[in-house]
Amino acid sequence: MEWRDEGIIIGSRRHGESSVILEVMTRVHGRHMGIVRGGRSRRMQPVLQAGNRVELVWRARLDEHLGMFQVEPLELNAARLLSSACAVYALQTLAAHLRLLPERDPHPGMFETLSIVLEHLEDPATAAELLVRFELLVLDELGFGLDLTSCAATGATQDLIYVSPKSGRAVSRHAGDPYRDRMLPLPAFLSAGTGQRGDAGAMDDAFRLTAFFFNRHVYEPRGMEPPQTRAGFLAALRREWARDRIEEGEGTI
Repeated sequence: MEWRDEGIIIGSRRHGESSVILEVMTRVHGRHMGIVRGGRSRRMQPVLQAGNRVELVWRARLDEHLGMFQVEPLELNAARLLSSACAVYALQTLAAHLRLLPERDPHPGMFETLSIVLEHLEDPATAAELLVRFELLVLDELGFGLDLTSCAATGATQDLIYVSPKSGRAVSRHAGDPYRDRMLPLPAFLSAGTGQRGDAGAMDDAFRLTAFFFNRHVYEPRGMEPPQTRAGFLAALRREWARDRIEEGEGTI
């Protein structure tokens, strides 16, 4: 058995004296693992870092075997991302979300989205918006997607400010106000066509929204805990917001 594909490294672990088991998200073959002989060598260690884009050849005697990877670098992103705590936590959170998908199950859209997210992880505000959109995509791929395009009660497509915790659908201000205490806030930047960017408050609402549905549909049924790296990312993001506010305040004196 043999195939060639492009992949983004999401993790690795030691295997034997000199090899590693590499975990990648591939364009065609989904999340896949394989052994890299000599993966702990000085030449290969910088290549086999999370976030790097690589060209892969996978070989195995049978399709169900772990198999062996031959790896060539295409784009070394890891060193660039290590300078930002937000970027590191975001990358680890992306990997944790991808591990919720079945191994070797093709998700070409996830690969393309991951590629885009990796390009912007150094900017905390952009990384936050892209990460929460990535979480919405993961929920959709798992079969628990939210419908934020129209009001669940009236069909309206304007003034959508709530999400129903029962249906995962958007609700308009008019229909949802009588039940506001039971609704989840829908940040404006997540509504289609608004073209808005999310501020600190909107980001908090957005991550609470996705966390609610991850907990209900994914983590609790599987007896899992949310990834700690996600909490680390949010803490690092809040530090960035606080630093920006301080700098803006100093600039006005």
